[in-house]
Amino acid sequence: MITRDDALALDASDPLAPFRDRFHIPDERVVYLDGNSLGMPPKRTLERLREVYENDWATGLIRSWDHWIDLPQRVGNQVARLIGAHDGEVVVHDTTTMNVYQLVHAAIALRPDRRVIAISADDFPTDRYVVDGIAARTGHEVRHGFDHLDDVAVVVRSVIDYRTAELVDVAAETARASAAGAMVVWDLSHAVGAIDIDLRACGAELAIGCSYKFLNGGPGAPAWSYVAEELHAVIEQPIWGWFATRDQFDMGPVFEPRADIARLLLGTPSILALTAAEVGISLSAEAGMPAIHAKGTALTGFALDLCDQLGLDSPTPRDPARRGHHVAIRHPRAREVVRELAARDVLFDFRQPDVVRAGCSPLTTRFVDVFDGLTLL
Repeated sequence: MITRDDALALDASDPLAPFRDRFHIPDERVVYLDGNSLGMPPKRTLERLREVYENDWATGLIRSWDHWIDLPQRVGNQVARLIGAHDGEVVVHDTTTMNVYQLVHAAIALRPDRRVIAISADDFPTDRYVVDGIAARTGHEVRHGFDHLDDVAVVVRSVIDYRTAELVDVAAETARASAAGAMVVWDLSHAVGAIDIDLRACGAELAIGCSYKFLNGGPGAPAWSYVAEELHAVIEQPIWGWFATRDQFDMGPVFEPRADIARLLLGTPSILALTAAEVGISLSAEAGMPAIHAKGTALTGFALDLCDQLGLDSPTPRDPARRGHHVAIRHPRAREVVRELAARDVLFDFRQPDVVRAGCSPLTTRFVDVFDGLTLL
């Protein structure tokens, strides 16, 4: 029988517990198990934004662009260390939706003899909508599912199912798609900062992800794109902006793409948003992805054991090698239940049609949060 004292004992022995103190938590009574796109704010974020405002913007003025100009690449190198990429293979810029659009276009350009884009019918809405929109304008066919890939140009897949938390075998599925001649664009929005993954070792060449969820970058924080260095010389993206052009400040008459990852950039980046994202990314890098992954696995395993004890129905995989860091609970009145829990300062989130989702963010979620939340549920 799992008790609240068991949860408190796990928190007391948690090596990552001190990281929670580095986040702004206005009310310790609030149980934050919302799995949506907003991690807790690091205390350092407000300090860092104030520094940029006072020392760079207000004092340095335009001169501050001397060290702002390559911030998307510098922050990208920090993301790279979380996902098994090399320096110079990741750039942080724009939105997840925009980055999906860019990389799917870039991937289909590398397979001009194929006219099919494959995606799951129940993948995250943005990915499906972007794929549908591209297909409508380019004449590609959208195929739901990945059983037949021999005529597929591009596969678009999420590493972790945003509802059930099922984790895809990225290495095996990348190898299968590559053997069939298809490119793969991986979406790590529910994986980066949560699971320990090595994209290079998995053979992945293209990926995108957000920074506002497990990386605690803030509301609407910029997304990132990964392109394996082997593709830098040939990758083409559909939106030509001046930050992606060679000899940017020559203001030349024609667009000539840069030879590195910066060819994915568009216009002037948001320095304040990048600054906030950098703080959250740095915290994950400091904690280390093996430790973060281990705690997330422990939290979700604890949650699933509680589901069994409490009679809650969860479709989340029991095998820790097959799940991400949230737990889904089915309930016929899921939407009403989430609303009632929120009124009691217990924040889950709802996913259609009948899922209550408990997000377990390893740097901020405690075992006692999981116990209290699921017990009240």
